[in-house]
Amino acid sequence: MPFKMNRRQFLGTASCAAVGSASLFSTLMNLRMANTAAAQNLPISPTSANALAGGSDYKALVCVFLGGGNDSFNMLVPRGNAEYSEYANIRADLALPQGNLIPLNALETDGRSYGIHPAMPEVAQLFNAGQLAFVANVGTLVEPTTLAGIESGLARLPLGLYSHSDQIMHWQTSVPDKRTGFGWGGRTADLLKSLNDSDVISMNISLSGTNLFQTGTTLTEYSVVPWGNGAVQIYGHDDIWWSRHVLQNAAIESMLDLSYQNLFDQTFANATRSAVQGSELFASAIENLPPFITQFSDNEFSESLAMVAKTIAARNILGFRRQTFFVMFGGWDHHDEVLDNQLAMLSVVSKGLKEFQDALTELGVQNDVTTFTASDFGRTLTSNGQGSDHAWGGNHMVMGGSVRGSRIFGDFPSLYENNPLDTGRGRLIPTTSCDEYFAELALWFGVAPGDLDAVFPNIGRFYDTNSAETPLGFMANLSEHVYLPLITR
Repeated sequence: MPFKMNRRQFLGTASCAAVGSASLFSTLMNLRMANTAAAQNLPISPTSANALAGGSDYKALVCVFLGGGNDSFNMLVPRGNAEYSEYANIRADLALPQGNLIPLNALETDGRSYGIHPAMPEVAQLFNAGQLAFVANVGTLVEPTTLAGIESGLARLPLGLYSHSDQIMHWQTSVPDKRTGFGWGGRTADLLKSLNDSDVISMNISLSGTNLFQTGTTLTEYSVVPWGNGAVQIYGHDDIWWSRHVLQNAAIESMLDLSYQNLFDQTFANATRSAVQGSELFASAIENLPPFITQFSDNEFSESLAMVAKTIAARNILGFRRQTFFVMFGGWDHHDEVLDNQLAMLSVVSKGLKEFQDALTELGVQNDVTTFTASDFGRTLTSNGQGSDHAWGGNHMVMGGSVRGSRIFGDFPSLYENNPLDTGRGRLIPTTSCDEYFAELALWFGVAPGDLDAVFPNIGRFYDTNSAETPLGFMANLSEHVYLPLITR
């Protein structure tokens, strides 16, 4: 039988690939979000986009999101006898043996010695080589918060504290006092998108589908997969396994060329056309790359980072000077079996990060890419008898050649029970806000200090954007940025 596809079927089957253009759902929702953005009077300034106008530099931010809430006080652990004793007492059956911790040769310490989980020798190697740093006790904060403020009921707390969905939203949007559909990576992309030549593929590349982090008012994520050439196709379009693919392609192309009176249908057709063009460009760029010498492990996390590395290798072909990447590694909600689960999963993270950094070094862009971790929240220091529960502040990693490595930034808290940061069961008030953590990354990426409040609406509560000092100091040479006068394009 001849191949037939009506318009309704086309609109249904096209959805698989449209996520590859700029997240089809997000594209369609932009019809509604544009009005929302206008109502919010979102301050999108071109200053940052023109800050490095005419240059040829490249920078990428890679967000590794450990979904579920990583028990990060078993990832970074104090090793000194007194501090370890506090740790062991409060963690009880969750405590790692002191002798099993891998020592970290930290610079500029707070007088304490630290080790990391025994499943992470690669991360220890990166840290000791100056390519990775930790940021201690980071979390969502509406404002600087104390235990006294919480107990008095006067402290303003993040919405849905300890809730997976809410805290994932707040980490990805950096707006903890309200629910919003725009992420800080997306807002950053809105500012800097004119640095890129590409108008087919978004500068925001996701290996994990639709996410809030990369959703802006004008840009969303371009979704790819960690296998093959990475490109996502329309179901049946260019499918060589279909004997009738020529007729099918012709039918799809014909419908894409139509003009629809219905705004939804036209937007869908435009998005799908962009998906086809983007997938063809992306597939061609990836397929023509030489293979890496670096060998990546056979798991989805490493394979996702391998595709990120391939995309970075194709940056000039694709026309990018700035890119963000999003990789979700879920399954960290360890209410039980936390020790066994972390042993396996932290090993995957450690190997994957080392492989990725080796591949970037192979490409010669190790100083141009910064990888950072995020997670829903930390976990209780006390045991529930089987594992740990939802908490607040947690420890995170930042990796790259521009990172001031071999250091622990922020304030690593005391771990004894009922300490001044303990809201109960070892749920620690963060000593570093997400805003400070992310603002440091944004400044390195090219966001002008005067534009930080457009990306992070609450940054003024934690950091003076007119300060000569950087928010935390873990990125090198931020003071060397040259911000040029406004140039309209």
